[in-house]
Amino acid sequence: MSSQTLKVRASELQAKKRDELVKQLDELKTELVSLRVQKVAGGNASKLARISTVRKSIARVLTVINQKTRANLRELYKGKKLPLDLRAKKTRAIRRRLTKVRPSSCVSRSR
Repeated sequence: MSSQTLKVRASELQAKKRDELVKQLDELKTELVSLRVQKVAGGNASKLARISTVRKSIARVLTVINQKTRANLRELYKGKKLPLDLRAKKTRAIRRRLTKVRPSSCVSRSR
């Protein structure tokens, strides 16, 4: 756990494979559990301040894992209709708007 003294950088995480990320996630979670135990036992303040750093590191690792998963799914569905959760959220009105090609192909009403 001494190797986890620095903050985890997202750029470093993106270079790792999924298995390494899952392993690092498990290490961070066990470290968080031990820090919480020390908090209850009355550990020193410098270790307790590390709790927030570890929590944010866990969030970073999970974010990178999810980004990689979604990118792989996008690659898998390339050229097909994307599932709803992979499509752009935007707003309801924007999603229902005509595409860029459609307005020019529609004939405007003559008076």
